[in-house]
Amino acid sequence: MEANYIREDVPGGVPIKMWTRGVPVEDEARRQLANAARLPIVFKHIAAMPDVHFGIGATVGSVIPTFKAIIPAAVGVDIGCGMMAAKTTLRAEALPDRLARLRSAIERSVPHGRAPGKRDPGSWQNVPDSVDTAWAQLEPEFAELCRHTPKLEKTNHRSHLGTLGSGNHFIEVCLDEDGFVWFMLHSGSRGVGNAIGTMFIELARQDAIRHETQLPDRDLAYFEEGSRHFADYVRAVGWAQSYAALNREVMMRRVIEAAKTAIAKSFRSHVEAVNCHHNYVQQERHFGQNVYVTRKGAVSARAGQLGIIPGSMGTRSYIVRGKGSPESFESCSHGAGRAMSRGEARRRFTLADHRAATEGVECRQDRGVIDETPAAYKDIDAVMAAQSDLVEVVHTLKQVVCVKG
Repeated sequence: MEANYIREDVPGGVPIKMWTRGVPVEDEARRQLANAARLPIVFKHIAAMPDVHFGIGATVGSVIPTFKAIIPAAVGVDIGCGMMAAKTTLRAEALPDRLARLRSAIERSVPHGRAPGKRDPGSWQNVPDSVDTAWAQLEPEFAELCRHTPKLEKTNHRSHLGTLGSGNHFIEVCLDEDGFVWFMLHSGSRGVGNAIGTMFIELARQDAIRHETQLPDRDLAYFEEGSRHFADYVRAVGWAQSYAALNREVMMRRVIEAAKTAIAKSFRSHVEAVNCHHNYVQQERHFGQNVYVTRKGAVSARAGQLGIIPGSMGTRSYIVRGKGSPESFESCSHGAGRAMSRGEARRRFTLADHRAATEGVECRQDRGVIDETPAAYKDIDAVMAAQSDLVEVVHTLKQVVCVKG
């Protein structure tokens, strides 16, 4: 299939290839992409996914390949943020008539929100036993990280494992095109990932000042291989990505346990399961060169690889299979992408708008989630059409229950 991108040349930099046909792109995002393209460490070109929008540090929905260097702010502070989805043997007719009971069971089981005592204090007291087992896998390397960065010991690393968080993080019960029930969730490395990201972003900025590095944006400060903090950052970011994947697995087990208390019919889960990052960096080989690929709001889509592209609270989501497009650095979008800021969404939409947009979904319908209302996001159908050369749809999911932090 012919590539579907739009090429934009950047004076003094590498080109930008944008999979955005039929999808609006804000001027701020274009400027941010152009700034990154002017960095001397960027390899070949930058790929912009159809959900691209302005972000903190770097553009959300961007794929930035770098040669012998990494930009910590491009990875961001929600290191390893991503999705997990698991198909079950349940069918739609096995769900309880009152989905509020299922939603409540999940909310009681998985700690969510910003802090204990905020919305559902009970969930924060009900810490799953599986956290101990999971933390045992992470603790040895964490102890080594703390030898170099002692401040990490003071984070809520252990207490946040198996918790959802807030904002756009969510847990959903979905139905696929054949009526099978899926559980899906979105979260990352929580407070400890934030601490790692924040610390190394500041160290990169300090290095840039010390070395008088000329940058188009101070957020694009980078570590080069062999520099003082490079190895420490690679070790820390890799650990945070492992934490994020394990965090999702712990929560998924807990969601399934909770569902079994609210659904009469017995069932199996993980019939098909996907656990993927969409905020991360890793070394890969592209165009004959080993490079560091930072996906800031983008998913790996190697040929045959499964991924997850969620919509919003009231729209469809997709399990996809990658087509291995070399021009996108084997990547695809990580969701619908925001069409406006959270503040703009709160100003523009009413509670009545939100209730109409989420009709048929058992979810929060209060002012605290107006910034997550479906109309605050881009049209997921347009986003999927724009990247038809990057992925093929395997399953189409429609949520019936949505839990927000």
